[in-house]
Amino acid sequence: MQSTAPVTISEAEWEVMRVVWAHGSVTSRIIIEVLEDKMGWKESTIKTLIGRLVDKMALDTSKDGRRFIYKAKVSEENTVKSYSEELLSRVCDKQNGAVISHLIQDATLSQEDIKNLQELLELKAANAPEVVPCRCAFGQCDCHLEKHV
Repeated sequence: MQSTAPVTISEAEWEVMRVVWAHGSVTSRIIIEVLEDKMGWKESTIKTLIGRLVDKMALDTSKDGRRFIYKAKVSEENTVKSYSEELLSRVCDKQNGAVISHLIQDATLSQEDIKNLQELLELKAANAPEVVPCRCAFGQCDCHLEKHV
């Protein structure tokens, strides 16, 4: 059963989770093989990362004979959504458009992705404000500073 509660994972832990999400149910041996090849990490490093993810309740573990089997307890979709929300929470709301523009500019997108984004933007446009209000604390962004100089 996958949790909907957000789990904070490091960049290195993301690499482990990507292997688990891709396989659904996977042995530690497969995780190790993939990440030794891709990242050049040692087995002990990968086992440490797996252990941390189990401790964080991002991975469920079971034993099958001498093998350990891992399954994600958090969905990739929910984890990516949480990560996106966290990214946008780090900037002034007025900068959300610029952050999203940078992501789109740097991403490799299919024709289907672009079509879906265009449809989403059309829906967003129907209720979009003329100006996005700033909700930052005074001094946390430059929106308020220009008024008090």
